[in-house]
Amino acid sequence: MTSSEIAMNPLVLTAVGACALPHLGVIAARGEDAAHFLHNQLTQDFALLDSQHARLAAFCNAKGRMQASMVGFKTSPQEVLLVLRADLLPQTLKRLSMFVLRAKVKLTEASAEWRVAGRFTAQAESVTPWQLTQNQRTWQVGLYPAGGLARQLCVLPTEEALTDAPLDTQDWLLGEVLSGVADVQAATFEAFVPQMLNYESVDGVNFKKGCYPGQEVVARSQFRGILKRRTYVVSSPVALQAGEDIFHVSDNSQPAGQVAQAASHAQHGHWALVCLQTSFAQPDALYPVSSPDSRLQLHPLPYALRDDI
Repeated sequence: MTSSEIAMNPLVLTAVGACALPHLGVIAARGEDAAHFLHNQLTQDFALLDSQHARLAAFCNAKGRMQASMVGFKTSPQEVLLVLRADLLPQTLKRLSMFVLRAKVKLTEASAEWRVAGRFTAQAESVTPWQLTQNQRTWQVGLYPAGGLARQLCVLPTEEALTDAPLDTQDWLLGEVLSGVADVQAATFEAFVPQMLNYESVDGVNFKKGCYPGQEVVARSQFRGILKRRTYVVSSPVALQAGEDIFHVSDNSQPAGQVAQAASHAQHGHWALVCLQTSFAQPDALYPVSSPDSRLQLHPLPYALRDDI
């Protein structure tokens, strides 16, 4: 599929402000081994994490399949906060805790202490992805832009109030899709290896760090060139759901891909991030299992896929 075959993304978002993100929760890792422990469990380097950056990371099973994705950052030398989907938080916390053993770290759910919000601001180039800043008691993580707007993930004490103009949650959920960066949720648990969601191209995997669960599979997928699935931005005439199968008109016997993340907007319609077999990523040829007569439109990713890691 060439760039000329992809429908241009027509969306330019204009709504700036902030909104609470109740679909996200927080895990706190506290103790002198907090960063080192996470370094050994996740796809990103937390051992060298400084106070100016956050990390996008995946937590995988032994087969390299993602059981959760998260954004992590240090609030102090002995505390790391992880922001992830609330529907996966309890089981992720339980499984991570199984690996603590003698490590000097305590993992707890901290959603009652911290709340998560999303912020849209103008001038997308003004925010660098994964840059960490602090404004009084609020931590701000730069995210990939969407629809021409900058985005920040904000983590603030629960008693703190948002001072930005109120933003509708549907705007943020649409922005998540348009950014091209999907997160793992209950409907897509163990559905993807990180590269299927383009994580190597958005700084979600560090191939130079030491071992973690699934590391051999993730590395082999990268360096042996065996990855045949990628994530694409699509628009749809019907609402899509995370985990829904996507088919190609040439073959209705098995799915060509799966919806990784979806959003429906009152003004802008239905959009999704869809993980597809690259050979089936063709215009006017894909449809969701729920609506065989519908056709999905492919749109450009807002970032380049990296060939050299």
